[in-house]
Amino acid sequence: MADDTALAFQHPEARSRAGGGAPIHDRISLRDHIVEVEIGAFQPERGRTQRICFNVVVEVDKPDTRADDVDRILSYDTITDAIAAELKAERINLLETLADRIAARILAAPQALRCFVRIEKLDRGPGALGVEIVRSAADRPVAADAAETPRPLIVLLSNDAIASPHLTGWLDQLAARLPVVLTVGAAQGAVPRSASPAAQRRIDLLAIEQNAWILAGRDRRCLVVNTRTELDWAMRHGQMTVWAPSKIVLDSPGAPSVRAGDAPALAAWFADRMQARALLAIGPDAPDTALPLVRADPAADRLPDSP
Repeated sequence: MADDTALAFQHPEARSRAGGGAPIHDRISLRDHIVEVEIGAFQPERGRTQRICFNVVVEVDKPDTRADDVDRILSYDTITDAIAAELKAERINLLETLADRIAARILAAPQALRCFVRIEKLDRGPGALGVEIVRSAADRPVAADAAETPRPLIVLLSNDAIASPHLTGWLDQLAARLPVVLTVGAAQGAVPRSASPAAQRRIDLLAIEQNAWILAGRDRRCLVVNTRTELDWAMRHGQMTVWAPSKIVLDSPGAPSVRAGDAPALAAWFADRMQARALLAIGPDAPDTALPLVRADPAADRLPDSP
């Protein structure tokens, strides 16, 4: 497989010699495509961009070129769109993860047979640091039925709601409306200040997560989670959760501000990302959202009947 990967980026003549004259597939390729993006697992790579170079080769079914019909071939845009979509979806730590996701997107096209992806960081050392992978159409996972994806009710709890004597009763009522994900703002009290915007963002996120743990301490049904994998598992298994936002926010380009007063906007952004069925706000502040929105009075012991 290593030889296949190396040969994928060679001239067709070299591939033909290596194959002993056996038939080889047609290919389309993208060479030396450089994008400046924030990526990397190490702290010095956060909050700054670096140049990433992409080389992609896709083996394809031999098209019927007699019709000269662009709809019958695999477009070059399939490759560039796959790269752009994965870079936009979330901030990624590992080149291996990015390469695998790009290959999966490309292989979703019916014409694609095998995909070779080489990604290199150009600014991390004296040379190019990178990975190379090969994936085949046989590696494509079976797509899950979209109807099986849980659509949670997102609940925004104000600090007064967290401290309310009605909390246990509300959770009893919400337990009948699962899947439910609870969100909170920053804990009460002064949040430490930093002159560094990157440091301040993490401090603000930690203040929210402190509040998530305060809520968890009030009722054992409130399970604090911070990854999409944990959220999906909990929703599928009937577990109410409290969202700890650091990982998803830091890994998501375009995430909103996370200061204490921004809890409604953050909850609305998260609800949209989770494809929530509705958003329930218990407290004085309600987010601006296109989703169905229900307000609940924190002084009342009963929540609205819907959603």
